[in-house]
Amino acid sequence: MVSSEKSETEFLPYGRQSLGEEEIEAAVRVLRGAWITQGPEIEAFEQALCELTGARHAVAVSSGTAALHLACLALGLGEGDAAITTPLTFAATSNAVLYCGARPLFADIRDDTWTLDPEAVTAVAEAAGEKVRGLLPVHFAGLPADAERLVEVAHGRGWWVIEDGCHALGAQWRDGQGRWREVGDSPADATVLSFHPVKHITTGEGGAVLTGREDVARRVRELRHHGIVRDPAQLEGSGPGWYHEMQHLGFNYRITDIQCALGRVQLSRLPGFVERRRRLAALYRGHLAGDRRIRLQAEDPGARSSWHLLAVRVPHRDRVYDFLRTQRIGAQVHYPLVTSHPYYRRLGYAPELCPVAERHAAGTLSLPLYPDLGEAQVERVCETLVRALDAAEAAGDGS
Repeated sequence: MVSSEKSETEFLPYGRQSLGEEEIEAAVRVLRGAWITQGPEIEAFEQALCELTGARHAVAVSSGTAALHLACLALGLGEGDAAITTPLTFAATSNAVLYCGARPLFADIRDDTWTLDPEAVTAVAEAAGEKVRGLLPVHFAGLPADAERLVEVAHGRGWWVIEDGCHALGAQWRDGQGRWREVGDSPADATVLSFHPVKHITTGEGGAVLTGREDVARRVRELRHHGIVRDPAQLEGSGPGWYHEMQHLGFNYRITDIQCALGRVQLSRLPGFVERRRRLAALYRGHLAGDRRIRLQAEDPGARSSWHLLAVRVPHRDRVYDFLRTQRIGAQVHYPLVTSHPYYRRLGYAPELCPVAERHAAGTLSLPLYPDLGEAQVERVCETLVRALDAAEAAGDGS
């Protein structure tokens, strides 16, 4: 039990892993066994991901970034190509396009859900002189983007779709028949997950590619291990039992058995984690909904968020951020637009390309949200946020 005095002074990060003795025991069990990498825990974790999400194939890799990169490569993205995504994301989404020698194009977001706007995607496609090959929508903060509409736009033009679901494990979307489906069970060509410690489950670092396409799964498996092929049916040459060959320029993007053992336990706890996040998000929204200064992410009737982030839009964002930090509340900004980073500026991008996203990014702030957060701590954050807004208004600074 945390004392009331401590609960009023302890630092609250915006996200934090939740680990117990079972996770520790699973990791120790692997460490005492024969395989600590490239062993049976990896396939078991991948199977558990398929069972939980409904995906046909899952390939676990070293990070969400690695998953994005390999998914793009597996779908054939390369030199001279372009792919469309949102500027409101962590830079890894569009970096994966650059890693392939292709050019990212940025489409604007919806002003209500803060996810990629299908109409903006269409406008970018019509204006683009580049060879567009794919679309990478982001399920921002855990809220699924309009999966069916975006896939319709993309597949209608012959593009592939990779859903960046790194925020959205455990989230659901409703298909055209009214059925609720898990993120990862979608008409997209692939869905990418992240298992960083602030996400819904953690393997320390790690990620996965989920796909219904056997060819994509096979290529990702090959590319995560240097492009080496061992399956006799896929070999170009032949030889004795040990024979294998490198057919593609791949990478060492492998994940370990230690991580996957941890991940399997975490997956078993995912329903409880998501339920807790949804309860805390409802408390936040109940406390904050009446304050007209605070803009909340819209809850799309066709989606159920798994609430990776509790993101709000506020005036005087920088002053509010600083005030919260002085009160030991670890608010964070998700995200400065990708197009605002110096590296992307040097490539010729500008935030003004996407005015809705630019307006949102100027005021976005993420509040603490993780399963072990207490309800009294949510109240503390909300009360402090209101005080921060009051202080910023009193200062009369429009920053």
